[in-house]
Amino acid sequence: MSVDKPVPKPTPETQPYWDGALAAELRIQRCTPCREFYFYPRLFCPRCMSADVQWVTVSGRARLHSYVINHRAAPGFEADAPYVIAIVELEEGPRMMANLVGVEPRPEMLTLDMDLEVAFAQRGDLRLPVFRPASGSVS
Repeated sequence: MSVDKPVPKPTPETQPYWDGALAAELRIQRCTPCREFYFYPRLFCPRCMSADVQWVTVSGRARLHSYVINHRAAPGFEADAPYVIAIVELEEGPRMMANLVGVEPRPEMLTLDMDLEVAFAQRGDLRLPVFRPASGSVS
């Protein structure tokens, strides 16, 4: 029996993030008063608690902070196993979790601090940000 991959459900708070992904743009929030970038989407700045926040398209450049190679896939992901689930640190500062693509899921291929860039994978009606080794980077 085949199970489809789950598709995220945008909320009013996260819709600008998903709209950006559909446009192949990585959008995160930035606080207007303290200028802090942050991720995950929320209605207020986690640093200064201001509600004066805006959505900003960021560079999409990142570094590999941490990862796990998933060998026992969840339902719907069996054909993808093994695959890499990563914590990436965006050039702008925040960290986010995403799949790492375009590199073999073996520890010797996954160097911490390796340069990454955002790409987008279609899932249902949405596009999901994923990361891959940056063009021109040497692993």
